[in-house]
Amino acid sequence: MRNRSLRRRDALTGDERRAKSLAIATHGAEALAAEIPGKCVAGYHPIRSEADVGLLMALLEKAGAELALPAVIDRETIVFRAFRSGEELVAGGFGTRAPGEDAGEVDPDILLMPLSVFDEAGNRIGYGAGHYDRAIARLAARGRKPFLVGIAFDLQEVPSVPAEPHDVPLDAIITESGFGRTENGD
Repeated sequence: MRNRSLRRRDALTGDERRAKSLAIATHGAEALAAEIPGKCVAGYHPIRSEADVGLLMALLEKAGAELALPAVIDRETIVFRAFRSGEELVAGGFGTRAPGEDAGEVDPDILLMPLSVFDEAGNRIGYGAGHYDRAIARLAARGRKPFLVGIAFDLQEVPSVPAEPHDVPLDAIITESGFGRTENGD
């Protein structure tokens, strides 16, 4: 399922990805703007053919959000580090870019998550390393429950994603078609 979805996503041209990422930014900013002031939003630096959330993050920062990006600490762990638009990023692991070690670690209120496959119920499949699952579990252990927003293209949706008991479903999904809350995010 993951491989089929990623092949479809990889087949998008650069122009198609840019246009769809722009639509995602527009829908996301409209949907989240009222909830943003004073909140910490963790996005991601896109790799491979992922949707680019750079514009969305800039719009949310302009609306009053504090920003963060994930930094890969080791094969098991990501942490979220504060940053501002335009700040220099360093190699963040797995081909990503992240704030350096001198940036403060933060617990995000809203987590924008890349993924490979999703369904309308908010079930998702990532890339198989489990970084986000473990990060969400660590946040929950500290009493934090960020609003989980999947970022994907429409072509990554499938009728049903098999979910395991430990899987935490998304609260919402943003694609080029719009913003939608899942059953978990009602």
